[in-house]
Amino acid sequence: MAQVRYGVLGCGMMGQEHLRNLALIEGAEVVAIFEPDAAMRDACAQLVPGASFVDSVEALCARTDLDALLVASPNHCHADQLLTLLAHTQLPILIEKPLVTRIDDVEPVRAAVAAHPAPVWVAMEYRYMPPVTRLREHVQAVDAGPVSMLSIREHRFPFLPKVGDWNRFNANTGGTLVEKCCHFFDLMRLLLESEATSVMASAGQDVNHLDEAYNGQTPDILDNAYVIVNFANGKRAMLELCMFAEGSRYQEEISAVGPTAKVECLVPGPGRFWPDHLGEPPTPKVIVSPRDPKGPIESDIPVDPALLEAGDHNGSTFYQHLGFFKAITEGAAVEVTVEDGLKAVVLGLAAQASAQEGKTMRITNNGFGFEPA
Repeated sequence: MAQVRYGVLGCGMMGQEHLRNLALIEGAEVVAIFEPDAAMRDACAQLVPGASFVDSVEALCARTDLDALLVASPNHCHADQLLTLLAHTQLPILIEKPLVTRIDDVEPVRAAVAAHPAPVWVAMEYRYMPPVTRLREHVQAVDAGPVSMLSIREHRFPFLPKVGDWNRFNANTGGTLVEKCCHFFDLMRLLLESEATSVMASAGQDVNHLDEAYNGQTPDILDNAYVIVNFANGKRAMLELCMFAEGSRYQEEISAVGPTAKVECLVPGPGRFWPDHLGEPPTPKVIVSPRDPKGPIESDIPVDPALLEAGDHNGSTFYQHLGFFKAITEGAAVEVTVEDGLKAVVLGLAAQASAQEGKTMRITNNGFGFEPA
């Protein structure tokens, strides 16, 4: 049986979800953790009592008993920590999104990864949600014909509290359209099989966190947006984000429309937030609506309860880790590359800039840069 011993950087809310999902993979073992926060260390010790704790990234790099590394630290730490790992180890790395938070970090990360001898996988969990996977299968089977229009709507809860409240400020997150929405820009590229050429966004902070203050500073993160993305193959996509709509039955609704049909998937939010008085949480669905003959075909896409219990992302973290495990042990392809991760972030940064400046942004440098159109 293949064995992979993991070192982990960062074990807050998302890091602990990774730990719970790794525990479900036979042969995966977490042996070392770098986590500066005492409360988070205590929580991790309950999940992986056999793991030891180190006091720095460098100490983790110095370990000789690791087969792979997982980065789940706060966003603004990712680029520097990844560059340190790439400089001091030759291990496979899975790193949480967003891969970077500043455009200045794109090229240094690209160059360092290009010289790395082992797989580097960017954690884009939304690709692996079972209803999204099923929607992609329909799109690839051309059930709707070549997709012309793609829309993604996320109506969800506000940002949760994080250690040190790091996620309340753009300087730490890269901005909401990077932190939260790089997932959706990744899905746009994946489903439309093309590269973005321009981004136009309108966004605001209208409801959330306005009555909060941290060291005298009011949070500046967006809580709602519309974003339109044009692609080189003539297709277009739209994102609608609202982060004060947690009363919704479904958190994500994705619609791909072509000349012969519409394919949709409906994805509920984390089950732990579903009110008890409403009974069982909603089941994910995929709906295929042909134009001729008319008649929507609705399918439930249930998720294994053990996977739902292990995290907030409809089982996707497990399937993602299974793919990374196979990339390490069987030489399977990296399914979410650093190029994918960086291009999704660039679209988010371009959308942030578009909303702030009131201008359309042209995507440049083969998807790794942007400028006002």
